[in-house]
Amino acid sequence: MPRHARGFDTVAAHGWLSRRDRKLATWMRRIGPIAPDPRWRRAFDPVDALARAILFQQLSGKAAATIVGRVEVAIGSSRLHADTLARVDDAALRACGVSGNKTLALRDLAARETGGEIPSLRRMAGMDDEAIIEALVPIRGIGRWTVEMMLMFRLGRPDLLPVDDLGVRKGAQIVDRLETMPTPRELALRGERWGPYRTYAAFYLWRIADAAQAAKAPTPRSQE
Repeated sequence: MPRHARGFDTVAAHGWLSRRDRKLATWMRRIGPIAPDPRWRRAFDPVDALARAILFQQLSGKAAATIVGRVEVAIGSSRLHADTLARVDDAALRACGVSGNKTLALRDLAARETGGEIPSLRRMAGMDDEAIIEALVPIRGIGRWTVEMMLMFRLGRPDLLPVDDLGVRKGAQIVDRLETMPTPRELALRGERWGPYRTYAAFYLWRIADAAQAAKAPTPRSQE
């Protein structure tokens, strides 16, 4: 079974995209090179990362961080896992600010961890992107986008294009000077030329979208 390295050569990715897409290359020159994400080299726990992704959903980064901090105090640990979450009941989680739906999602995650359904970081190294997505999206509260963020920001997989992400779609709209944002299907077709470095292209599309809204704070993403 082939093993997938964490991270990729961003210099090679920059050169490839610059040659493949002149419109995107114009923006890349303005923004400058994007360095490798230091998290690509750091060990992390997939269960803990997924639990935090659940807690961050539909909240600002600051509000979510406050809730996560309360949960850590309640369970007496900075590690969100089946064994530590079991230390508190649902009412205690709700008192921390965790919604009912998120509480159910955390319990489902914990049950699946206990049942051995969540791949370890070591096992993920031998799985392709789609296999990881298929393994994790059955978890309540975990959709494809959430797993894609983990693949991009934590595992450093080079060829992910989250076509449902509004920031990525907005960036593509700006690059191509479109009147409206491309649909996910249109973006998927547009992004075929960016392979095998669609992750790096997405990083630029986010930067481009953020630059267009310089007066506003960048949108927090679940794995940041």
